[in-house]
Amino acid sequence: MKKSELEAREKITRLREVINEHNRRYYIENQPTISDFEYDILINELQTLELKYPQFYSENSPTNMVGSDIELKSSQSEFTQVAHKYPMLSISNTYDKGELFSFNERIKKIIDKPVKYVCELKIDGAAISLTYCKGKLSRAVTRGDGTTGDDVTRNVYKISSIPLFLKGDAFPPEFEIRGEIFMPWSSFDEINNKRIENEEMPFSNPRNAAAGSLKLLDSGEISTRGLQSILYHILSEYTFCDSHYKSLSMAHSWGLPISSYTKVCENIEDVIEYLNYWETGRKSLPYPTDGVVIKVDDLNYQKSLGFTAKTPRWATAYKFKPEQALSKLLSVDFQVGRTGAITPVANLKPVLLSGTMVKRASLHNSDQITLLDIHINDYVYVEKGGEIIPKIVSVEKSKRGDDLLPIVFPIYCPDCNTTLVKVEDEAKHYCPNQNGCPTQIKAKFLHFSGRKAMDILVGEATINQLFNLNYIRKLPDLYKLNREQLLTLDGWKERSAERFLKSVSNSKKSPFYKVLFALGIRYVGETTAKKLVDHFKSIDNIIAAPREELLNVEEVGDILADSLLSYFNDKENIRMVEELKEQGLIFEQKEDKSKILSSRLMGLNIVITGNFSISRDDMKKTIESHSGRVVSAVSSNTSLIVAGEKPGPGKLQTAYKLGVKVISEDELYGML
Repeated sequence: MKKSELEAREKITRLREVINEHNRRYYIENQPTISDFEYDILINELQTLELKYPQFYSENSPTNMVGSDIELKSSQSEFTQVAHKYPMLSISNTYDKGELFSFNERIKKIIDKPVKYVCELKIDGAAISLTYCKGKLSRAVTRGDGTTGDDVTRNVYKISSIPLFLKGDAFPPEFEIRGEIFMPWSSFDEINNKRIENEEMPFSNPRNAAAGSLKLLDSGEISTRGLQSILYHILSEYTFCDSHYKSLSMAHSWGLPISSYTKVCENIEDVIEYLNYWETGRKSLPYPTDGVVIKVDDLNYQKSLGFTAKTPRWATAYKFKPEQALSKLLSVDFQVGRTGAITPVANLKPVLLSGTMVKRASLHNSDQITLLDIHINDYVYVEKGGEIIPKIVSVEKSKRGDDLLPIVFPIYCPDCNTTLVKVEDEAKHYCPNQNGCPTQIKAKFLHFSGRKAMDILVGEATINQLFNLNYIRKLPDLYKLNREQLLTLDGWKERSAERFLKSVSNSKKSPFYKVLFALGIRYVGETTAKKLVDHFKSIDNIIAAPREELLNVEEVGDILADSLLSYFNDKENIRMVEELKEQGLIFEQKEDKSKILSSRLMGLNIVITGNFSISRDDMKKTIESHSGRVVSAVSSNTSLIVAGEKPGPGKLQTAYKLGVKVISEDELYGML
């Protein structure tokens, strides 16, 4: 393989890992760390590389999949997964109005008649699909992965703007209507103020708050969150209208919440005029919007235009660029993160941005500082894309004075004074003193105790106290704390100590994938932890796994494999795992013997590629039920490939080079 191909494969793998991690943070955790604009840049970069190097095609690439909000399935799952009758596809998007003229030209090539468009404000909320049968709301399902979503009907019942029964009798006997559930700015501010008062982490933006609220286990709490809904698309087997806009007007007459700002445009020029108005007009709206969706109005034309594998050809979205503000950079602090990463944070002259006063902004890393040529006393543009953490995106060099000072990146850790290191091919500097740097140690305890990890009732202030009193230094120390020690903490009484100790005891029941995630291994998120556990079954198998075996796990690339090897090559980490075992934590996944039908595929590493008569998940379960192991990458350890329709060319090419046997779905069933 040429050097250029090796570099491209490495970059494609890295981009997929990064994008999958951002998808997890956005859809599952509702805690994104980048803006939509930055995310779209990553997707476009990956699409470009995949087109240039088709040999590295993967069905599991994020460019071929809709981001999923489905929770990891486990015995504790509280929501039932439901298959969508009609797939919930994503919509192509652009930040360039010029591309809308190209979209219009593509439409005109197929529809050789005047085409009207419907423009709808793109609400920044959580996608929902509602099914009405005989005028009654029968089911509400999240987008999920576009094919399957979570049934959240009981929670949607609590949203006052969504009617349980429709008005009149002119509606179809059965139909789906889709839209967004969102949180208005006023509700968002009220909830965050309460969370801050209760020393809880505030929501980063209204979309995350809406998505998180929709998944609350206590449906009674939904009515206190101020959620609202706007619906925008009807699907039905029954023909009742030939115009998208008219269908929405009819839905409004049935009592469904439809936006009053939706407009029919006679041509693409009218569309541009609509966009120009709302680029500034949106700032006066009581809820968050991040763009405009443009749809062909005629439903028969929509049928003629059809769909690609991922998006409808009759619709696209124009996304507003993030709002910016100009401010003066006063100084820079350097913060140490949980994994030792050093992040420069700018202190700014306070400036109003997206409705809030911004005083601090992220500078990401030393490379970003150099690239943007930023100095102390520079005037900089600050962006709060997606209403997330503000960041500096450029410098206004025309306002430079004679008082510029260089930003000097530290050589030593600002907390423990250890010499910093910079990993090759990575932009960040790290403090390597993971077991001795106070900031890293305390951050590990916070991560370990988090709701998605071990769910122990302890916050940052308590962790600081416990650390300062020398009660905790290693994660197992949490399980050795006693009531007498806890009662020495400021503000702690008997009840506080009892609640804490009970949560510590309950955490010992956490499944293995949560324990693995809680360890805080760099790049191991909740989804990756689940895949590692499904593959290896025990911590001992993960520790003993060679690099090639780690790479066989779905979504594990070179960077993640190296991180795992580095973590488990550290004797301190192995010793800590052993101590946690002694405290009773679960470090293996018990196999359900009742699901094993035979041992016919015992010892075989099997790659599946293409489309089958059953879903890929069901194909994986079939193989595992006969003792086989499904792996993601083709290597010399691969026993065989099961190829369905439209298999990945890259996998087949590698299989032929390595002499790996390729069989069909029917041949697999023959083996069983």
